[in-house]
Amino acid sequence: MAEHRFEPKKFRVKENEPLNLGKLSTKAGDELLKKEDGVEALRVDNSSLQEAQNKLFAANRQSLLVILQGMDAAGKDGTVRHVMNGVNPQGCRIHSFRAPNTEELQHHFLWRPMRFLPAKGMIAIFNRSYYEEVMVVRVHPEFLTPQNLPPYKKLEDVWMRRYEEIRAFEETLVHSGTSVLKFYLHISRETQKERLMERLTQPDKRWKFNERDLEERKLWKQYQEAAEEALPATSTKATPWFVIPADDKWYARAAVADIIAGHLESLDLQYPTVSAEDETKFAALAERLKQD
Repeated sequence: MAEHRFEPKKFRVKENEPLNLGKLSTKAGDELLKKEDGVEALRVDNSSLQEAQNKLFAANRQSLLVILQGMDAAGKDGTVRHVMNGVNPQGCRIHSFRAPNTEELQHHFLWRPMRFLPAKGMIAIFNRSYYEEVMVVRVHPEFLTPQNLPPYKKLEDVWMRRYEEIRAFEETLVHSGTSVLKFYLHISRETQKERLMERLTQPDKRWKFNERDLEERKLWKQYQEAAEEALPATSTKATPWFVIPADDKWYARAAVADIIAGHLESLDLQYPTVSAEDETKFAALAERLKQD
């Protein structure tokens, strides 16, 4: 088992305990002294992830769902690209959640992710997820209108019910053999400004820019409050949330990779074994192949 630099408990959101993102650091921690250390740590964990994913795929008994959330420009896309570098694409699927389409609005909000859950042996990564329904939609409650929900007495009841439904949904996944790891990439308002400015001024990054990002930035406080309520309400021992400092991309990527690799190793994944009878059969077939 590989030696891991990051202690998951440091980043873990405790269930139903107050969370104040403003008091949590967005800067790199002391596990890594410099960017070069982060790059090396990521390389080691990439190797561990490749081996673990091979075993996961071969055994075909368990699966992994990784969820990434965060403010615009938090580094979600880059985290996916760097953390899963080298992982066999046959065993990994990535889905980015945009605004729901007309068909999706006709169903319960958890209908949409069900179609993209990982099959046995697979890893699925949700770049944004059904958590948009208790974060973005909470900041923009007008998005509830096209969902045609049954009558409710007060808006707060909607969020409380959705937290409960999410917990039950994820508990069901765990009981069926799917691990659920959730990462909130935590950046400062200043860092977001720098990254959005890069998208405006650097030609090779302009394709990332969305003018709406500037409008959403005005709602920074509301988004922080939505996350501060949603994360503790849906973080459990079996399906934890981790708040990852993400101002330094190299640190965030190394931390996420390390926590995922450590979790997969804790599952004690093994390649499938064969019976003594099959061992004899394989030996005979190998001998037969030699004579070909």
